Amino acid sequence: MSLQEQLKERSGSQCELCSATSNLSVYEVPPVSTGGIDGSVLACATCISQIENPDTANSNHWRCLNDSMWSEHDVVKVVAWRMLQQLKGEGWPKDLLDKMYLDDETLAWAKATGEGLSDSDKIIHRDVNGVILENGDSVVLVKDLKVKGSSMVAKQGTPVRRISLDRENAEYIEGKVGAQQIVIITKYVKKI
Repeated sequence: MSLQEQLKERSGSQCELCSATSNLSVYEVPPVSTGGIDGSVLACATCISQIENPDTANSNHWRCLNDSMWSEHDVVKVVAWRMLQQLKGEGWPKDLLDKMYLDDETLAWAKATGEGLSDSDKIIHRDVNGVILENGDSVVLVKDLKVKGSSMVAKQGTPVRRISLDRENAEYIEGKVGAQQIVIITKYVKKI
């Protein structure tokens, strides 16, 4: 059974956030972790679009979180918590957040992308040109880098695909150069 079929069975063929029944697809909840059924939700195109572009979020659409925040599935609660955090300036989301309970592990997952932090507290990864980097982005090295602990030199112009961000330090990312996973300093990469 495919992941989409599993999610349809779990959700009754409706968006796990707003209960819409059309334009449904799998949304893997960042940061990319286990994926699969425990790391994904079935969501409609409207929800996915507003999750991925928070500036376009319509707060009235998200009133549906009043129901979905009580889901038995942690992954749905994580998305609900993040959206409520983004919208808490509206007033009503703050009331829902006060009622919501997440165990420590689930709350850590929900906070892993920086929701709930003020802009000054967020760890933002930027490349050599100041462009914001996200998990899964591709970058290119802007200078030759000696890889510590090996005789390898990563050459300027080498692409690094599907990077992952260090959540504790804005200067570090990880990615594969050849077959080796290495830590790279952000000032030596450019987003492609």
